[in-house]
Amino acid sequence: MATDGVKIIDGDLARDIYEQIMDLYDSDATIEIIKNEAPFAKRDYGTDTDFYHEIFVTAYALAFWEIGELNEEILEEVKRVIELKAGVEIWTEECDANEGKKRQKELDKLLKKISQPNLKVRKRKKYRIIKNLYFQPDDLLTFQLSDNHYYAVICAKVIQQRGQCTYDLVTTTYKGKNKPTVEDLKSCFISGRTIASSFDWKTILELQPNVDEIWEYVNRDNFLFGLSYHLVTHRDIISFKDKFEVVGKLKIRESFKSDGSYGYESSFDRFESIFSDLDNHMKVFSEEKFPVTLLCEF
Repeated sequence: MATDGVKIIDGDLARDIYEQIMDLYDSDATIEIIKNEAPFAKRDYGTDTDFYHEIFVTAYALAFWEIGELNEEILEEVKRVIELKAGVEIWTEECDANEGKKRQKELDKLLKKISQPNLKVRKRKKYRIIKNLYFQPDDLLTFQLSDNHYYAVICAKVIQQRGQCTYDLVTTTYKGKNKPTVEDLKSCFISGRTIASSFDWKTILELQPNVDEIWEYVNRDNFLFGLSYHLVTHRDIISFKDKFEVVGKLKIRESFKSDGSYGYESSFDRFESIFSDLDNHMKVFSEEKFPVTLLCEF
């Protein structure tokens, strides 16, 4: 099941659509731009499409109600998907009848809420933007562990969202007695993940251009690709930023920067733990190795 609970905003899909709308709203985007960037349209989710569509529609409707822009089209679609009971049936089948009833209760509560005008429209939030960043996108960073070897990560992205700034670091397999250079990285690998997809290959290539180059490398196709990220917040890295040194620029191709998985690292000890046995870490988290020369621009 692709959701974590019976509430309207509980799983990844619901959070993604809700937060996409709210991020655009807080960025002062017009309603027309929001609708264009997050269109209200049924998508092909493969199996259990009605179930996922229910999650999409209800999260979308809640967001638009909160910003005071819910229209009759959205409301009617909410009523239609609730009547289908796709979510109720899934929760009943995969959990039990009690969970199905809980989902129905959440849907009924949502419909009652959004059927009334919103008298307290959510105000657009203003978040502080951090200007004095410690690292920049595409920085190649090295650090030394207690074994006296140097290791390397790539700062693929710096994300500032809803007041939080993160440095999105990607693991490389570099390990050496000397600090790495960009040239050294050409013989190394980057950790990533393949993501199963029910879309046909043409659609996948539209979603992620050039992913067919990765298909060719692994000798299989029809999947999306994502990097395995280690996120460190601007606040957390203050205490150990001096452990890292910028030794060059190495840009991962934009089409390959999608999220495959991510975890938050709040101390340098985490890097010691991960890199002291990187192969085991990758095995535990089902990560694979992909050549730097395949994923990066040179």
